[in-house]
Parts: sequence; structure tokens; C-alpha cells
Amino acid sequence: MGIEAITWKKIIPLGFMFFCILFNYTILRDTKDVLVVTAPGSGAEVIPFLKTWVNLPMAIGFTVLYAKLANVLSTEALFYACILPFIAFFGSFAFIMYPLRDVLHPTALAERLLDTYGVRFAGPISILRNWTFCLFYVMAELWGSVVVSLLFWGFANQITTVDEAKTFYPLFGLGANVALIFSGRAVKYFSNVRSRLPPGVDGWGYSLKGMMGMVVIGGLLITATYWLLQRTVVKTVKAGQPKKKKAKPNMSVGESFTFLAKSPYIRDLALLVVSYGISINLVEVTWKSKIKQQFPNPNDYSAFMGDFSSATGAVTFIMMLLSRVIFRKYGWGVAAQITPTVLLITGVAFFALVLFSAPLTPWLATINLTPLMAAVLIGAAQNVFSKSAKYSLFDPCKEMAYIPLDQETQLKGKAAIDVVCNPLGKSGGSAIQQMMIIGFGSLAASTPYLGVILLGVVVMWIGAAGSLSKQFTELQQKEQLAKLAMARQALATAPATKKFRFISGVNEQGFIEGKYVPLEEGVDVTASMDIVEAESAEEAATKSGNGKIGINAKAEQIE
Repeated sequence: MGIEAITWKKIIPLGFMFFCILFNYTILRDTKDVLVVTAPGSGAEVIPFLKTWVNLPMAIGFTVLYAKLANVLSTEALFYACILPFIAFFGSFAFIMYPLRDVLHPTALAERLLDTYGVRFAGPISILRNWTFCLFYVMAELWGSVVVSLLFWGFANQITTVDEAKTFYPLFGLGANVALIFSGRAVKYFSNVRSRLPPGVDGWGYSLKGMMGMVVIGGLLITATYWLLQRTVVKTVKAGQPKKKKAKPNMSVGESFTFLAKSPYIRDLALLVVSYGISINLVEVTWKSKIKQQFPNPNDYSAFMGDFSSATGAVTFIMMLLSRVIFRKYGWGVAAQITPTVLLITGVAFFALVLFSAPLTPWLATINLTPLMAAVLIGAAQNVFSKSAKYSLFDPCKEMAYIPLDQETQLKGKAAIDVVCNPLGKSGGSAIQQMMIIGFGSLAASTPYLGVILLGVVVMWIGAAGSLSKQFTELQQKEQLAKLAMARQALATAPATKKFRFISGVNEQGFIEGKYVPLEEGVDVTASMDIVEAESAEEAATKSGNGKIGINAKAEQIE
């Protein structure tokens, strides 16, 4: 297929890693909302508070810690130091923390606080009341930011060239979205098991042990694959890559953020991530409120999310195949513009249905749909297409943008962008919604204004993508020139060789003597000529190994 063996040794294990990472992420994502929303004394109103006041500070704290560890640990040790705590937490949550939840949760204190401060503070109080569930929610969110964006893509960028990325990054998601389909089926399976259990049996405890057991196994497989790649591929790949100069070695945390803030390239990249987080959050929270109205039972809610994940995986699988053509035919710039365009079109369609559902009620009744169920389905379609565009185009575009950067900027840029900007975008969307709800009284009343804000954010997103496209092209050209200069330098330092041909003749003593002489320019080479490429005539004779150099016999003896 014209692809080097070393490339396959990279791509296949990386694809398997991504499969396992997304399998875990889908299970965690589908579980965290149901777990928090259905907890005692909790509800959907806790989610914006979690994203703004818990998830964002923890993400910033992780970034500070990561930047410090990056200065003292090797890249391999840093990977293990980040992923192993996740594996340990999710395993201990299902088998230790959840069974002991009545002991760990300060229920009595939360009740007193609620009586004192009233229902206005029900959201923050429920975080305290169910702190282990909320910690699970935050850790599940961080899995997406840390393990998917930072660890996997950071590692892939270090061992992959831009040309390889254009060909294979879209395909990484093919295996990952097969995992999305399987994990969605797993979530639905455990949801149905919960519904079939007899009264008095802790259904969540049963399902959590099964799902978190799969998450732990997936995490260990990810770690083992990374360890194998470090010992079979990484050293070979790094030996053949030109060294990139560091902008500044071992920067402190403050210096890291200052350095990154001064870079227009990093700012545009950060704007892409923040814009996506705000945009998808503006639509998603409204959609989830409709899901809760349609499926108030947690089993039904979880089963629907399992179907949603499977549908997302199937559509994304198709988009992954198309994305390879898009990258090859139209390039990075066009690919980066598709995700905001898709989100804008589908988002407008969803908000239009929510706002103008009354005139459509008679027509919806003819196809056995209520306006609420129609909003749930259209919102699901909006999320499916938006997320499939994100996984197949937005994520590969974002990760390709890191490749031309030096290693320091890659590590700390990804930490700042993926770990902070990702939750910052989600928190920004939550903050906007909180202000709208306070200002207009309800989420439904603020829906038209959310649509206008969505339009403004997406336009800003498209502008940042255009600016980044120009800078990415310039950096890619510089990297290609660096590789060309490296090749020229290697060629210049290599020993010069030329072609020699064998000739023979009679010397002054009457003996036949053979020797190699330089092949003159313009001489036609024939099959009968003995041609050797070497640095000198002596080397040519040695290479030939035919003993033609020297005095062979008297001329008169050869008749």
C-alpha cells in the first residue's frame, strides 16, 4: 500500500488506544449525568454549578500540577502519573465509595444548610450532600480533557508527522467510534438489567461495578499499549525526526501561561476549543432538560443515552471515512470550518423547533409525535451530527495544529488549552445560561437569546479557524524546509562517490594489466562494461572482488 512498516507499527496501537479511551469515556459520560441528577436531594440544576465551581477549578489545579511535573518527569513517567490515578479512582468508586455512600455523605449537615439558606442554594448544597457522586462527575469530565485530549493526542503528535496525521488521524476515530457503539450498547444493557432487578436490590450498585470494571480493564489496556509503543516505536521515530528548538526550557507555571498568551497561534487554538465548549453547552443543556421531561425515570433516561451514544458512533464512523477525503482534497482550512457550520445549522433547527412548536403540533400528531418528543429527537440529531463532526474533523484539525510546534509549546500549550480551555468553554456556556435564567426567569424564556449568543460565538469560531489556517500553513512550510535542510546537510557530509569502469592493456614489460578508471562524462554505458561506484579506484577494485587489478600474464602467452 506504499506505507512504511514503522507507520503501521504506530497507527495500529494508537488506534487501539483511542478505541479503549473512547470506550471508557462514553461509559463515564453516560453514567455521570444520571448518577448526579438522580441522587437524593439533587437534580439537573446541580450540573451548571458543578461545571462552573468545581470542574473548572479542578481543571486549573491539574494544569498547574501537570506543568510542574512536566519539568521534572520524563514524558513516559508523566503519562503514567496522569492516567493511573483515574484508573484507581473509578475502580474504588464502584467497589468502595458507592457502597459506603451513606457513611461518606454528610446528609444531616446538608439538610440543616438547606433549611437555613433555602432552595435557592439547593444546587451548591447538593454538591456537598453527594460529594462522592459529584467527584465522579468531575473525574469523568477530566477523563475527556486529560486522557483523550492531553495524554493520547499529545503522545500521537510527538511520534506522528503532519503527512501521516492527514492520512491517519481521521481513521483513529474509526476504531474509537466502533467503541462508541459497543459502549452505548453496554450502557443500555446495564440500564435494562437495573429495570429487571427485584425491589430492594441496589440497581446502581450492580451496574456501577460492571461498568467501572470495564473502565478499569480498558485503562490497563491503554497503559500497556503505551508501554509497548515506548519500547518498540518511540526511539526509532525520534531518531529520524529533526530536533525542534525549545522556545524556553523548563518554564515555571506563570511563565508558561505568559508565553502561551503571547502566541497568536495558541490564542486562536484556544478560541476554537472555548467556542466549541460554549456552543455545544448552549444547545446541550436545553436538550437535556427536554430529555428529563420526556424520561423522568433514570432507567429510561440512561437507556436513551445508550441509544444516543450508539447512534453517535455509527454516524461518526461514516464521517471518519469522509473526513479522509476532505483533508486530502480540501485541506486543513476547509476541514476546520465544517464543525462550526454543522453546529450552527443544526442548533438553529433545534431552537426553532423549541420556540415554534405550537404551530407544528397538529402535523406532529399525524406522525405520532408530541412537541416534547420531537424536540428530544431533533436535539439528539443535533448532538449526533455536531459531535460526529467534532470527532471526525474538529479533533483531528486541533491535534494537527500542535504538530509543527516545539515540544515545550506542545506539552504546556495542550495542558493550558485542552485541560483549562475545554472546561472553560463548558463553564462559560453554563455561566451564560445561569445569567439568562436569573435575568429572564427560566431556561425556556431565555431560549431566543441563547440562539442569538450561539450565532455570535460560532461566527467568532469561524474567524479564529481562518486565522489559524494561515498560521498553520506557514509553520508546516517551515517544518518542511527544516527537514529539507537536514537532508541536504546529511548529503553534504556524506562521502562523495563516482563511477569507475574497468579497462585493461599491455604495459611496458609486455604484461596485461587491468585497472579501474573514472567513467568519463558522455561515455555510453554498455552491458559489457564493468562499472563500480566508489570513492577511489582502489575501493572500486576492492568492491569488485574479481582480481582484475595487477599483472596477469605475458601478452604473447595469450593467443
